[in-house]
Amino acid sequence: MQLQKTDRARAELKPGIRTLGQRERTLLLMADGSKSVRDFRTLFNGQGEEIALRLMREGFLQIQPGRAPEPALPSMLEAGKTKPAGPDRQPLPPAPAVAPATVRVSSDQFDGKRSLATTRMFLFDICERMFSQRHPALAGEFREALRNARERDAMLATSSRMIEEIEKITGHERADSISARIAMLMPAEQVA
Repeated sequence: MQLQKTDRARAELKPGIRTLGQRERTLLLMADGSKSVRDFRTLFNGQGEEIALRLMREGFLQIQPGRAPEPALPSMLEAGKTKPAGPDRQPLPPAPAVAPATVRVSSDQFDGKRSLATTRMFLFDICERMFSQRHPALAGEFREALRNARERDAMLATSSRMIEEIEKITGHERADSISARIAMLMPAEQVA
């Protein structure tokens, strides 16, 4: 069964509209009418097939017209379930309610190494995106603070000040998402 995007998927992929996470959007981009659900099986640590099935249930993907469906999949789609969880498979969490088009949803996972260097680079990037054009003096202050932040506490203090300013500019939702990303990047506090 070859999958193709629906109008809903094409709308989701337009610039400025994000209701799905990065994995779901990536899968939508790959669904070009030449791949089946099974072709996505190995993606995202073995969760690609389940994500594709969920996107079908939610109306983002459809079977290419003129193709016969694979025998086992229609019953799973009708039941609203994916494959049963086995000892090596975790069930996919229920699909979240579709967020309004103006809300950005980020569900990408960070599996990299936590470090001050990674955190610093992320904060420099945020500084450039959020402050360099609108508030150049503030951007300069944050750049200098980030260059001098050599330890965890100094980095946390700088990021906290940045989050406060981001909240003033974009609101608490964006500030919360950036704060969550910083928490994922920051190395754990070392107990002496």
